[in-house]
Amino acid sequence: MNIYLDHAASTPLSETAKAYLTSLFDLYGNPSSTHSAGAQVRQLIEDARRSVSDFIHADTGDILFTPSGSASNTLAVKGLTSEDPQKNQYHVFYSPTSHKSMRAVCESCLWHTPLSVNADGSIDIASLDALLTQSGALKPLVCIEAANSEIGTIQHVREAGSVTHKHHGILVVDATGYLPSMPVPMDIWKHDVDILTFSGHKLHALKGVGVVWKRSEIRLTPLIYGNQEQGLIGGTESVLSIASLGKAVSEYDYSAVSSQNRDYVYRRITGMIPDCYLVGAPVDSAMRLPNNLYLCFPGIDGESLMLLLDMNGIQVSTGSACNSQSLSPSAVLTAIGMDKKDIHSCIRMTFSGKETKNQLDHVCRTLKQCVTFLKNCERR
Repeated sequence: MNIYLDHAASTPLSETAKAYLTSLFDLYGNPSSTHSAGAQVRQLIEDARRSVSDFIHADTGDILFTPSGSASNTLAVKGLTSEDPQKNQYHVFYSPTSHKSMRAVCESCLWHTPLSVNADGSIDIASLDALLTQSGALKPLVCIEAANSEIGTIQHVREAGSVTHKHHGILVVDATGYLPSMPVPMDIWKHDVDILTFSGHKLHALKGVGVVWKRSEIRLTPLIYGNQEQGLIGGTESVLSIASLGKAVSEYDYSAVSSQNRDYVYRRITGMIPDCYLVGAPVDSAMRLPNNLYLCFPGIDGESLMLLLDMNGIQVSTGSACNSQSLSPSAVLTAIGMDKKDIHSCIRMTFSGKETKNQLDHVCRTLKQCVTFLKNCERR
């Protein structure tokens, strides 16, 4: 039995997108060419752009395609800031629980300050207000995640937007971890967010495509020089990846997203392994992603537990895939002040909602067996 519980890292290509892509393999024209072969491929990109704009309730002309979610984050921040102190207008304030690509690009800026977060990973809005009050002559550029895909906590985006705009700043929101589970509210563009980023392969599209939505009045400098994507992301577009995203979001079904499977496993595991505990917002909170379960097993090495589960056909993770090759403590767990002795004792399970009861029961039994085995090894 093989059970994939790492949907926050990547998702399978949707069957509809897969069938659609196979119909495109013979379309080889360059989308920048003006002849009919190029125009045909260009139309595929524009059709996808329209589908993405409908998906997030935005204007089509404000959608930009990038090579990845990380590229989207980089364009959003570097497109506004400058490395020249005489030209830079922004002081960057960023969530320390953001994806590594967001943290890294923010920390590369001339003026940058991490925000305070609570024990569940939520941004301290009062502290944000106080920091922006002290930001001086530079404009605030506030960069946060809509939801943390590692520990599942949803951020107070509206409140962050209100505070940011009170101080005449710009709010950048990475929605990669949020959009697979929660739709963007239709009115969020009117008041709250100035730039939104996300990645395609978390939404049942191919890898190799990200999105930037920005308010039309915001001017960015290019990330890659060239003519494509309003001159901001040069290079011939990854047409198949873009087309797959357009098709995937056009059929995306939020009704399939549920906390039912997550809650079932949580109740069983905490009953079977009483010393384990939840990290992030409570499971019964509206501020936690419905498919995210992040558990700590004190005294157990999370990496060993993950590998042992994989040997038994169950794929989970110890956190964000971007940190999977690093032995350094999770930046997210460090930021929320987690006990250092427990930081390496966690695993994350993210559910599709399509798991059967037999599969979920198998996960619980196997997890119990693996934890018991590792505890016995520790005692030897």
